[in-house]
Amino acid sequence: MRPGSDWTKRNFITSVWIPSLFTKRSGARARPLFPKVEPGEICITWIGHASFLVQTHDANVLIDPIWSMWLSVIKRLKEPGFHIHHLPSIDFVLVTHAHFDHLDRRTLRAIAADQPIVVPVGVGRLVHRLGFNIVHELDEWQTIELGPLRVSLTPAHHWGARFLADTHRGFGGFVIGANGRSVFHCGDTAYFEGFKEIGERHNIEIALLPIGSYESALDREVHMNPEQAVVAFQELNAKTLVPMHYGSFRLSYEPLEEPLERLRQSARLHGIEDKVLVMTEGKPVVL
Repeated sequence: MRPGSDWTKRNFITSVWIPSLFTKRSGARARPLFPKVEPGEICITWIGHASFLVQTHDANVLIDPIWSMWLSVIKRLKEPGFHIHHLPSIDFVLVTHAHFDHLDRRTLRAIAADQPIVVPVGVGRLVHRLGFNIVHELDEWQTIELGPLRVSLTPAHHWGARFLADTHRGFGGFVIGANGRSVFHCGDTAYFEGFKEIGERHNIEIALLPIGSYESALDREVHMNPEQAVVAFQELNAKTLVPMHYGSFRLSYEPLEEPLERLRQSARLHGIEDKVLVMTEGKPVVL
């Protein structure tokens, strides 16, 4: 994914990075009150950014966990919803790709406890070194059964390199199925035509979709904007849209508060306001 032709017209360092260093972190961590999840229910807790805890009656699944306060030199601007030691026992971990804001080594080392981890093809060695001994690599459209869960890797329009030469690493999203219910974590992606096919292949109920980081410093189309997320939601034919990938790290030019404002406006325009669930970090929601 090469930079766009206009990437030199603005200066990310002076416009975003330096001001972020002097921005006070918002949010506060509180001890979460995880409810008892009954059969047929799904409990979702947004930790922040693209990190979620998904709980069923039988399993606790952690997706793209990151508790770090810095992405190398990029400051986290909103606290995670709760302290990592308040997590319940984690049965399975899913990582959508190897980018630093999704595969956080410090967090994964703290979580690793002999539970299986699922990653795209080419990412397995990275997480094995962090203490995960049961590593499942999936290619696009592959499915694995993990106890009571079915986990499928879906395509995305993004890239998977952790470093410049890592052209072999895969990326995507995950559909998690359990007891007739389903959650789709989109991972990172620009809008692309594949959402309709994902919705045709999987009966998606809850869609966790990224809405931020769309004004890329390198002028590349690698993240959806809020309006595109609404279109993707409709093409998925999902029931509930949960926005993510906004508010924690300023990774592009748009202000932190803009993605949610634009999402709400687009949802009103398309008549789906009642289908959008805006979550608060650290507050479990049972669906």
